[in-house]
Amino acid sequence: MIGDFFYILIYQPLFNLLIFFYNAVPFADLGIAVILVTVLIKGVLYPLGLKAARSQKDIQKLQPTIKEIQEKYKDDKETQAKKIMEAYKNAKVSPFSGIFPLFIQLPILISLFQIFRRGLGEEEMAHLYDFLSVPESINATFLGIVDLSSSNIVIAVLAGAGQYLQMKMTMDNKKDEGGSKDMAKMMQSHMILFLPGFTFIILLSLPSAVGLYWLITIIFSVLQQYTVKKDEKHA
Repeated sequence: MIGDFFYILIYQPLFNLLIFFYNAVPFADLGIAVILVTVLIKGVLYPLGLKAARSQKDIQKLQPTIKEIQEKYKDDKETQAKKIMEAYKNAKVSPFSGIFPLFIQLPILISLFQIFRRGLGEEEMAHLYDFLSVPESINATFLGIVDLSSSNIVIAVLAGAGQYLQMKMTMDNKKDEGGSKDMAKMMQSHMILFLPGFTFIILLSLPSAVGLYWLITIIFSVLQQYTVKKDEKHA
């Protein structure tokens, strides 16, 4: 049941989009097709991602209030949790606002991995919609250099670097009144190194088509963060 749902709503549409763009690109480059699929998906999700980025900024601004509540009710965890949720509600932000866009990305990444794991041979063309023409053959390379069915260290490095830049832009580097960083900021400083490294290691074990998709996704996220920062300056 869940497998059928995943196939009909995510895997098959993504597969067909990929083949559609592959057919549409004059020089039949599968990497360009992956990029076009990514741009389309991120374009559709851009308003949602922008809203999530703005919510994350609002959450950062709310941290001093949250810290005050934690100190005031440190011996009463139930009241502390209630007051924190009230603070989020009054500020009209959700602490889970950044999770939903990531939740959407996960099944897309899984589908793209499955597409390249299974290959793009004649048997897989059975997943095509009737109105799409079947390519005579598919060359699974990007710019005639990168084999998208295998991992690629250059794409993994670029994705890791992009992840670092994205996290650097989202971090709040301000210090508290005492001039020292609190525990949350210390964790941020560790995560800004851990997540890019983790991204790099994971992508080394996946088809580079997944890494290419993730790299373009990160570029969109950086643009969203830049838009949020630009809006703040003009506010």
